[in-house]
Amino acid sequence: MRFHHMARRIFLAPALGLALAVAITACSSSGSSSSSAASSTPAAPAASAASSPAGGGSASSEAAIKNNWEAFFSSSTPTDQRAKYLQNGATFAAAIRAFAASPLASAVTSKVDSVTLNSPTKATVKYDLSAAGATVASGATGSAVLENGTWKVGDDVFCGLLKQGAALLKITVPAACNSAS
Repeated sequence: MRFHHMARRIFLAPALGLALAVAITACSSSGSSSSSAASSTPAAPAASAASSPAGGGSASSEAAIKNNWEAFFSSSTPTDQRAKYLQNGATFAAAIRAFAASPLASAVTSKVDSVTLNSPTKATVKYDLSAAGATVASGATGSAVLENGTWKVGDDVFCGLLKQGAALLKITVPAACNSAS
């Protein structure tokens, strides 16, 4: 009996991670997928990177986007701090707490591969997604936006994750996701 319980755990984590990854990559609009994840090597963004203005140069903007993206999805970033890394973050505070509390969400990691600035206020983030140590999505894309002088994960990315993974994550999708950009 003990073997079956252990075997179930061994196979359930990657299966749930894979299901979440499929859900994340399936919520694509205009050819881009949303992201989820907690970075396994979180680094709180440097003060200059966290609020790098669009005119601060592409290298500093790209660094800020990468740092803030990884800080938002990092399980080591305090939950009450994550809203500052998400577009319209205050609106999604309860959903951020629910997401962070999900054991499945904490098992998923993301690594930013590249950032492409599309305009002074919008960027495309290319990243890899892993679950239980196995890559489940490579080269997925998501959006980042400049809001109040800070580069943030696009709320469409977070809402896409919530919409596609709500049942797995046991999270209620907030009404604000209906108008997420």
